[in-house]
Amino acid sequence: MQQAPVEPSDAEVLHAVRRHWAPETDAVHYRAVGFGAHHWAATRRGQELLFVTVDPDAPRHTAESLEGAYRAGAELLACGLEFLVPPMPAGTGAFTVATAGGRLSVTPWVAGTRPAEDGGEAPLLARLHAATPPESLPWWRPLVGGDLADRLAAETAHPWDNGPHGEAARALLRDGLGRVARWTRDYLDLAARTDPATWVPTHGEPGVHNQLAMADGRLVLVDLESLKLAPRERDLAALLPVDRAWWSAYGGPPADPGFLRMFDLEWRLDEVTQYAAWFAGPHGDSPDDRTALGGLREELERSDRPIEPV
Repeated sequence: MQQAPVEPSDAEVLHAVRRHWAPETDAVHYRAVGFGAHHWAATRRGQELLFVTVDPDAPRHTAESLEGAYRAGAELLACGLEFLVPPMPAGTGAFTVATAGGRLSVTPWVAGTRPAEDGGEAPLLARLHAATPPESLPWWRPLVGGDLADRLAAETAHPWDNGPHGEAARALLRDGLGRVARWTRDYLDLAARTDPATWVPTHGEPGVHNQLAMADGRLVLVDLESLKLAPRERDLAALLPVDRAWWSAYGGPPADPGFLRMFDLEWRLDEVTQYAAWFAGPHGDSPDDRTALGGLREELERSDRPIEPV
């Protein structure tokens, strides 16, 4: 997020980091990276020590699911998946602590850069998908119910006047209700076909925005809050379109085209749901608000991602 939250304040973040993880920390500095969560660098004498994240309270990531995902990430790292960068446990043994507006976690500082080329994640995902799932790993389940379009119709039946973009967002949603209903039906029909016996550990959002290229040439995957036991297509769909060389480097079982489409629909429907909540409530005209409005328009109007290799 580009704009720091009102809560927690920098002082509250620093207090939590010093109390639960690293008493030697002497400052935190807000970092405008990513979208959805808030991040800080925790430092000592100007040297970065830790990467601090506050995941906002939301049905998508509960305290229980975050704990399970982060614990599973640590267990997978301990079992040999050295390319995963999970959070560190606090002194209590938990991986998150409650703070104003969400759950706070801390990850070791990793000095890397965004990869210059796409595709390096293919062999890493193959190893992740072949790993034995930790017992703590949360299970995937559909993110929306069959009543989504009806709920949005009811919520958009009256003006959205809690901020400057409310009415624009409401108009986009009203125009897209039929598409949302159709996407939801297709998504849930496909979800009913999945077989949990075939599910594997998945990252959830393994694109370049959650990758770091290290100085020694290694590639690591960060941001593990969405780690889940799920169909492998959950990760593969997030990277579409990919070419035949990518599939060759991945080397796993063939992907089910229906499940690739299902997870493309899941991303779209989840984004629409989150943005609807954003603009129905109080909001402003910050860069984050404008990015969110653009994201809502994009998900309602874009074409399906190509499934066949390019």
